[in-house]
Amino acid sequence: MDCNSGAVPLPYGRGSVRVAVVFLVFAGMLGAQGRNYGRSMVITQQGIVATSQALASQAGVQILARGGSAVDAAIAANAVLAVTEPMMDGPGGDLFCLYWDHSSGKLTGLNASGPAPKALTPEFLRKAGYEKMPTKGIHSVTVPGAVDGWAQMHRRYGKLPWRDLFQAAILYAEQGFPVTEIIQGSWTDPITLDKIQPGEESARVFLPGGRPPRVGEIFRNPGMARAFRLIADKGRDAFYKGEIAQAILSTSRRQGGTMTAEDLASFSAEWVSPISIDYRGWKVYELPPNGQGMAALEMLNIMETLPASAGSPLDAAEMHKRIEAMKLAYSDLIRYDADPRFSDVPVHILLSKEYARKRAALIDPHRANCDVAAGRPVNGDTTYLSVVDRAGNMVSWIQSVAEAFGSGVAVDGMGFALQNRGFGFTLEANHPDVLAGGKRPFHTIIPAFMEREDSHIAFGIMGGPNQPLAHAQFVSDVVDYGMNVQEALETARWTKRTAHGCDVSTEQRVPLGTLQQLSEWGHELRIRRGFTLEMGRGQAILHDARTGTNYAGSDPRADGSANPEPIVMQSLQNR
Repeated sequence: MDCNSGAVPLPYGRGSVRVAVVFLVFAGMLGAQGRNYGRSMVITQQGIVATSQALASQAGVQILARGGSAVDAAIAANAVLAVTEPMMDGPGGDLFCLYWDHSSGKLTGLNASGPAPKALTPEFLRKAGYEKMPTKGIHSVTVPGAVDGWAQMHRRYGKLPWRDLFQAAILYAEQGFPVTEIIQGSWTDPITLDKIQPGEESARVFLPGGRPPRVGEIFRNPGMARAFRLIADKGRDAFYKGEIAQAILSTSRRQGGTMTAEDLASFSAEWVSPISIDYRGWKVYELPPNGQGMAALEMLNIMETLPASAGSPLDAAEMHKRIEAMKLAYSDLIRYDADPRFSDVPVHILLSKEYARKRAALIDPHRANCDVAAGRPVNGDTTYLSVVDRAGNMVSWIQSVAEAFGSGVAVDGMGFALQNRGFGFTLEANHPDVLAGGKRPFHTIIPAFMEREDSHIAFGIMGGPNQPLAHAQFVSDVVDYGMNVQEALETARWTKRTAHGCDVSTEQRVPLGTLQQLSEWGHELRIRRGFTLEMGRGQAILHDARTGTNYAGSDPRADGSANPEPIVMQSLQNR
């Protein structure tokens, strides 16, 4: 026996058999209790809030415990995330969400993404010396839609007073909070720091003492506390017509921007009907363009034309199929996706089963395709959250300032960055995403929802162009491999930023045999750590409408948690 193997040699004689039997029985018990993922699901018949930051999850369930709706809790959690993850989201960004009403079974969508200022045109940028869309600075800024999105969701589905939803965020902004690990890593990333210009408002706000805060260090943002107090007291008009609007316009003018009072005052989020497909008996929903949700659905349609691998989602054949399906779907996304108010996006054709079969026929089962039409490489920094309230109503909710710290432009005195969502435009004259004043750019952030019979799942996984492919992986892991929502979030993932090329990033937990086979088939693999932010940060909640029980998972690639609504606080509130 090799003593270096970790096995324990047993003594010879009659007693050794008895010891060996006990040892084997004990080992069998351990095997039966083992599993391939770390955290257990949160399971309760009360509400749940799942976010990427524990303080935000806690703020959300406190709202639920006071009798708030799923939307009330989502707004409160989102506001805290703006404070605790300031490079990811905030009032200066956009919002997309799906709301599932338990009583009617109806799913409703909201697109709260803002357009380019009317005076921001290709001609203006070319005269200013730009040959392509800027990815930072004031000319990458589009009208922020998040605050109006919060207001419209609250007006339709809220229960508690609007003002109450921002108190936790105001408190954390004023008194400060200890910076968490993943967020601190994002804060110190060189690409992130490149957005923050020395001597500008962004450096004053986000680099206290001239550097990013360390893990556990208290970060305060009195400017954001001021902004949220104005929003809480005066409503969405404070942002689009009032004091915050004036600060945005003053900041824009100082930096040579084109945004006007009319650009802000005229904005209104749009209620939209979700798009969907059937995937092996499950209905999967995304929002329509100008977002990239249709790529997740097309990818699933293509995957469905071939059976799932009998072994694991990390088998080489299954990963190869998914990667090749992604390239085909993303090439269509880049070619056709745009603001449907300006372009005719053929969603019904792209999501048809017949079209999926034609696309799937292009997949060689033993060779990677490196020549799929190229997409645009875009990075993303986003916050996703999901909520279910005690009545079973659910929200799938995603908010973002686009890339880390957005444009890098912080609004004077208000403590938040303006998004750089304008990078979703192009200056190519015949492209569906060509820049035009009043037009919404191509958007990466997408919330998702899936259901079958009594099971309803609100889910999302963040990370720029990573999102559709991560959604498709999650859906397949649940549907094809029977994973629960926590396991599906934790299992090793792969990602790819563009439709062209054979480069693929995978987590090192993918089996070595799979990696070797994929390499032989032509995939150029980049092996990352076991849990990496590059694969996105997800949250998911499943509501069983028959039993009233809720199940939630939270991605270990983030600093967050899925928090259950406290039963004791609910009981006290109902006395």
